[in-house]
Amino acid sequence: MSPRLTGDESVLWQAAARVLDANWTGAATVPSPGLYPHQWSWDSAFICMGLARYRRDRAEHELTSLFRGQWGTGLVPHIVFNTDQSRLAYFPGPDVWRSHQHPAAPRDTHTSGLTHPPLHAVAALRLHECASDAERSRDFLAHIYPKLAAQHRYLAEARDLDGSGLMAICHPWESGLDNSPAWDRPLGALQLPPTGYAPRRLPRNLPTGEDYDRYVWLVTLLRDAGYQDEYLREDHPFAIQDPLVNATYLASTHALAEIATIIGADAGPHREAARRIHCGLLDRLWDRDTGCFRARDLRDDRLLPVVTVSSFGPLLDPDLPHPVIRSLVDLLLSARFAGAAGYPVPSCDIQAPSFDRGGYWRGPTWICTNWLLWYGALGHDLTVIADLLYGSTLRLVRQSGFREYFDPFDGTGRGSHDYSWSAALVLDLLGARRAPRAA
Repeated sequence: MSPRLTGDESVLWQAAARVLDANWTGAATVPSPGLYPHQWSWDSAFICMGLARYRRDRAEHELTSLFRGQWGTGLVPHIVFNTDQSRLAYFPGPDVWRSHQHPAAPRDTHTSGLTHPPLHAVAALRLHECASDAERSRDFLAHIYPKLAAQHRYLAEARDLDGSGLMAICHPWESGLDNSPAWDRPLGALQLPPTGYAPRRLPRNLPTGEDYDRYVWLVTLLRDAGYQDEYLREDHPFAIQDPLVNATYLASTHALAEIATIIGADAGPHREAARRIHCGLLDRLWDRDTGCFRARDLRDDRLLPVVTVSSFGPLLDPDLPHPVIRSLVDLLLSARFAGAAGYPVPSCDIQAPSFDRGGYWRGPTWICTNWLLWYGALGHDLTVIADLLYGSTLRLVRQSGFREYFDPFDGTGRGSHDYSWSAALVLDLLGARRAPRAA
């Protein structure tokens, strides 16, 4: 495919659909051919948003395939491994995670032992909003609802480490923003044993950055502790409450309440959970001094210093107070973010010393975070922000194709080509503009 996509929106739609068709395995959609040969959890949630506009049958398969890897505890793993691929096709693979040794893990597939931002109830509700057959759609919601409820129950019971209602991540990979500068301080505090844990054959310029040994060591600690909830709560050295992760948790909790209402289940517990997450975001992660949300390190109970795109995640909260919204909008449009980027929104504060325009989650623009902020802006009738994000996102793919991420200054595509969530979320943006009620 040519990287420059000229023509009207129908041409863009067709190009995005071709990417999703090419990356479909028959059961799920790989994020990108070659580099990411398995199914990733929040990738699949984003992919469902686009497939809801294009191939509903595949969207249902996407979620069903992902939840095939759900553990008996309710944990939805961040990777469900494709058994048709070599065990060495991706590192860390099944031999590192050893999920088959955990009694709650599925017996018929291999998975990781981490989770991902829980956006899946939003994806399921999006499917229903786009459905042409409401009765059939309700049947699917009734099928997936117990799995979604179990996922949220796991997060509330195993990942609310301080009783605030917020979920904690126990590894940078669980944030989806793998090497974000937000994690530099807690990763730097880790005392590694003398033996490196990452294989020496890995090039050191991988997008996961120079902390790869720390990433794999954290996995090893979790695995050797049997992925036990008690270990996470008391002893694991990395425990962070992130605003974007918890904003997706809140959005999906609201979506779960809506799904419960649609299928005739009790929505009350989900509404109460949403209230607690909302209060936790404001009480624990809102920094009044700087006027933005920051991640909190639970091991020293301090807010982390670097401001990233995660700070805007709570725009997904429909009950966010107006002064907080105003402060976030001012920051988003400032020279620290969209105001100085030709192709917003950069993933890190441009003025931060750790900003790196080509460094994976240390500066580049990503379509998935643009989509999340666009979705949140629509919920608060922030039409200027929503239109900015809509237009800049389409400009990125018109110029550089469906790349994994993009230079925030000149729009150059970086990372993998034909990236699935980039294509899928463009389909959702185009579909929402054609049918605004679905947005």
